[in-house]
Amino acid sequence: MTRRPTGGTDGTTAARPVVLGVVGVDGTEGGFRAVDWAADEAALHALPLRLVYASRQERHEDPVLSLGHPAAEQLPADDAVAAAAERAALRHPDLDITTQVLGDDPTTVLLRESAYASAVVLGTARDQGALTGLLPGPVGSIGPAVAARAECPVIVVRGDRAALAATHERILLGVGGTPQGAEAVRWAVREAAARDCALEAVHARHHEHRAPAGPHGAPPEEALPYEALTDEVAGHPTVRVRRATVDGAAHKVLVHRSAAADLLVIGAHRRAVHLGPRLGRVAHAALEHAECPVVVVPLG
Repeated sequence: MTRRPTGGTDGTTAARPVVLGVVGVDGTEGGFRAVDWAADEAALHALPLRLVYASRQERHEDPVLSLGHPAAEQLPADDAVAAAAERAALRHPDLDITTQVLGDDPTTVLLRESAYASAVVLGTARDQGALTGLLPGPVGSIGPAVAARAECPVIVVRGDRAALAATHERILLGVGGTPQGAEAVRWAVREAAARDCALEAVHARHHEHRAPAGPHGAPPEEALPYEALTDEVAGHPTVRVRRATVDGAAHKVLVHRSAAADLLVIGAHRRAVHLGPRLGRVAHAALEHAECPVVVVPLG
């Protein structure tokens, strides 16, 4: 199935698609939940949906990769993509959908796709709690590897039914202590506006990092984390915002609060190591333990 994208909310004629990495589409709820989520996201923003299946093999026979259903029979590549496309089209009949099966390393393919995508979507094996994505590869390797190097936001679909169905009507934004997270702020505010839901911006701080109180009782750096948020919300006056500065480690605070959110948005603090870029502690913890879908937005 191949249909040309017709445009999106930014008025362009070649809107960047939402890209979903597809495999393990075996008819189970776990196999299809990322398909549903990606289709909803593309439809919400009037963007095309691109379904990409990447593997050096035509079949995926490793039972570990069947999204927590070892007995499920895996579909050949073309059938898996066709099943995902059919499900997305039934969910949103007007959605522009393109599909492609590529004989290359999944991480390499998704990183290449990220240069032309509005977002890359991956799934998890809910029963195992492992971040496998919907693509073949070592358990836990694909999601963090793509999120650490992608050129666009990476969305990992995880969480319970309430979060996946967006019944909390709340987006959680992790706000750092520097202005570098403006892109994550922009993404969260626009998503809240599109969903017509509340936005909770949380800045976590350790007790030992508190600065002396300023003349009005608040530490002088407290205004910094929310500066980008204030500027962005000014352009979206309908977005309901709640700001909270709490004591504690950021990765623990955000994972805990994700239980009452439909989406957790964080900026990607990437660390340069000899093996290549790696995610910081907050992003890694969110991808592994959050109770709702997670968006990792590259900084800079």
